[in-house]
Amino acid sequence: MPLGGNRLSSSSSKKSRRRQKPSAAASETTALVNSSTRTIQSVYDISRKVFAVARPGFLPPKGSVAELSRFLNDLTLQDVGLDANMPFFRADAQGHPKVTYLHFADTPKFTVGVFCLPRSAVIPLHNHPGMTVFSKILLGSMHITSYDWVKPQAASGATATTTQEAGAQLAQLKAEHEYDASSKTMVLYPEEGGNLHRFIATTPCAVLDVMGPPYRRDQGRDCSYYNAVAAPGGDGQYAWLREVPCTFDLDAFSMRPRIRE
Repeated sequence: MPLGGNRLSSSSSKKSRRRQKPSAAASETTALVNSSTRTIQSVYDISRKVFAVARPGFLPPKGSVAELSRFLNDLTLQDVGLDANMPFFRADAQGHPKVTYLHFADTPKFTVGVFCLPRSAVIPLHNHPGMTVFSKILLGSMHITSYDWVKPQAASGATATTTQEAGAQLAQLKAEHEYDASSKTMVLYPEEGGNLHRFIATTPCAVLDVMGPPYRRDQGRDCSYYNAVAAPGGDGQYAWLREVPCTFDLDAFSMRPRIRE
């Protein structure tokens, strides 16, 4: 999710940019992150190996996936210069639990950032076209629902017990669980592992994402959002997903750590 300027108002990759002076919270966070540059540098260096030949649909080498996952497994919120008392983990003055994205690194191959969610905040069901994504919860807990598209050759059998929804595509449920900071790194792939997911914060929480290759609207790989309708007769394991207009809005700050490229 490439960012520019000090602050942006963003609907995921469907962005309308709005430059503002950095808030006190952003300035405080930047200072903390500068003290944790070594950790961010390590994430960057390992990610560079994982996504060295990244292209839409590619699968990283298993050894590189394991290396990055192991490193992320041990990370804490403090390791990346954040603190649970920061305002990003509280509802705003109007009581809205708005999501904030803290952007650490962006290359043509991958991006690194942390999503901060107050209690009850939601990141709606969305996709990651042709991407591999590593997600590690650093704070709190969240309920995650994820799906993978049912491939055409498998759909005929799956739909035998379901009723097709007009304009929707069939997906298979992959996860419907609560995860927390003790959970291992989750990895999703272009066609498996829960490429479409939704996050609901059950407590204030933070999740670090390393994803690649990044969204590119000009290449037809924009972020899309979906409504899910359970497929009748699918025993809760299938749903019809229909793309819906983006209504998701988040705040985003570019952290600008001093990374050696």
